[in-house]
Amino acid sequence: MGNVRSVSGANGLKSQVVEILTPQKKPSFHLWFKILLGLVFLILCFTLYSGSLTWTTSPLKGHYHRFLNWTNLLEVQFPDKILPTAAPTGTLYHQAYARNYHFIMNNPEVCKTKTPFLILMVPVAPGNLEARDAIRQTWGNLNLVQGEVVVTLFMLGVSKEADVQQQEKLQQENLQHQDLIQSNFIDSYLNLTIKTMVIMDWLATFCPTAAYSMKIDSDMFLNIDNLVIMLRMPGIPQVNYLTGMLMWDRPVVRSLDSKWYVSEEMYPDPSYPTYTLGMGYVFSNDLPRKYVDISMSIKPFNIEDAYIGMCMKKLGLEPTSPPNPSQFKAYAGEYNRCDYSQVITYILGSAKNLIDYWTDLKKPGPPC
Repeated sequence: MGNVRSVSGANGLKSQVVEILTPQKKPSFHLWFKILLGLVFLILCFTLYSGSLTWTTSPLKGHYHRFLNWTNLLEVQFPDKILPTAAPTGTLYHQAYARNYHFIMNNPEVCKTKTPFLILMVPVAPGNLEARDAIRQTWGNLNLVQGEVVVTLFMLGVSKEADVQQQEKLQQENLQHQDLIQSNFIDSYLNLTIKTMVIMDWLATFCPTAAYSMKIDSDMFLNIDNLVIMLRMPGIPQVNYLTGMLMWDRPVVRSLDSKWYVSEEMYPDPSYPTYTLGMGYVFSNDLPRKYVDISMSIKPFNIEDAYIGMCMKKLGLEPTSPPNPSQFKAYAGEYNRCDYSQVITYILGSAKNLIDYWTDLKKPGPPC
């Protein structure tokens, strides 16, 4: 998944550290080289000995992050080469671990000036301005819903064909709307798990005080009023809460010609744990940090919503059915104003549909 350049265990890490830190043409070269080799050997032995320790408790964590920060500096110095940060290999390190990447466009002040009740995070392709503008004209245009603060942000990666001109357009768009978050992973369908985990990392890092968050696709109709009303209902949990359209006992697709194909090597079990369909799921905002932390020990696969289901399973948690499951709908038939006034989600065919349906729904008069 993605074009992440990985290093081969301790030997790969050693070669990069030697290249970074070894002084040139110094009289003490051999002495320092021997000391460095000794340190690498000790680190390797420690890693093998403490394999049962989690990464969060390991002393190597600090060394790794210092090394990661150095590689990030390289990318700042050479902005014309936007490459994913090198990711270490092994059971605790993989391409979907969010902190292998860094943000190249950000709005970190969003949650410092106000404490949102709900953050809407929309994964969208960098070139899909039409979808972003349609959302900005409809459900993403509401900052206060049922008396609660709501913030809408768009999460982007980097296009394979990205050029300076496209990046400049995104910068101008962000200056105007201040709602784009961009990370340096390759933005593709196969990298949706990376994209989702980067969303979780952003929420955990820059907006931990929000009450709830929603990951919602860019082709969705969202009745934001109904969503906030649902979240304010008595008994809705404020921690460890994940809800949406629940998927139970879904078989893993093994057909090579399917867009949802997952190999047995990536995911050996025949079925997924219970998960919420990726079109739009809602969660209490304590979960993003837990997802990021637990993901270090979960092998990645390319079905992002099922991957979140795996994170829940590893955490010993389960998704919760919404109070009214019929409000989370997938594809709709012909538009019906009464129906759209009662749901929370629908998948739409185009950005024009979203604008047309939203305009009709908000016109004066009772919808039913």
